[in-house]
Amino acid sequence: MNLHALRLFHVIAATGSVTRASEMLNISQPAITAQVKKFEKELSLTLLKPKGRGIALTAAGETIAMLANRLFAVEQQIEQYAQDYAAGTKGHIQIAATYLPAHFLMPTWIAKFKRQFEQVEMDITTTNSSDALKKLLHAEVDLAIYGGLPEEYPDTIATEHLFQDELWFVVAPSNRYANQNISLIDMMKEPFVMREEGSSTRERLLALCRTYNAPSPKITLQFNGLHEAIQAVVAGYGANFVSSLVVREYVERGELCRVHVQGIHLQNTIAICTRKNEPLSAAASNLIEMIRHHRLTLRSVDNNSSIT
Repeated sequence: MNLHALRLFHVIAATGSVTRASEMLNISQPAITAQVKKFEKELSLTLLKPKGRGIALTAAGETIAMLANRLFAVEQQIEQYAQDYAAGTKGHIQIAATYLPAHFLMPTWIAKFKRQFEQVEMDITTTNSSDALKKLLHAEVDLAIYGGLPEEYPDTIATEHLFQDELWFVVAPSNRYANQNISLIDMMKEPFVMREEGSSTRERLLALCRTYNAPSPKITLQFNGLHEAIQAVVAGYGANFVSSLVVREYVERGELCRVHVQGIHLQNTIAICTRKNEPLSAAASNLIEMIRHHRLTLRSVDNNSSIT
């Protein structure tokens, strides 16, 4: 079917006049008339009939005009969607986030983003650092919000550091090492409550012990959730090695206490990871830009953090 001819007929039907259609489309009346007649022949239908000095729609013409209205309305919707998608006001963002940013940073970021881009759909998967990077590599997500030290896949993943926070050893106030300054070897005498294998902080602790030739931590309780691990320590069992973002309020309230380990000053990097040399959608780019603009907000969360 000749869609150009259908469009000409659509304008004639909408204006009720070949003359007005000619003026609107900047096409001569004879050319429009000839194309519509050819279109009628193609459909084997009569769409227009004389009426006085003008024209009117036949019964078939009224039906075709109604269907054409629907068709070109959908066309306008497609064009509008394409414009909105290109501007990032519509679209779909898939994100993998590690537990730290997912629980302590992203709720604020997403709320602010959705207030501005309400029609952008978002799927957020909370997982450990290893799985977050795998999902990014396998194109299961558009970006990963990472808390840790992403050292793998340097040739395929681009990492933009947002800020850093300290990693703390924490115990319950009743613990013998609460607020003490001790050696790493002594710290490793405590049982640890940690997240599952693949957790970035857990891997940092193991690497720390290897670096300083200290015994490996005795991980006697393991949880898949960060909150559960912290609550076990608050309840009085063992120690945890964790981001200061997670436990600062617990320490300020006196529910947890820091253990200062001699010579150990580690920081945790919060970063946005994307696939190198692969363009992001406009919606995903808008999200990243919004996160960048809120670095100063992140500074207020932890006055000791260093913005990179």
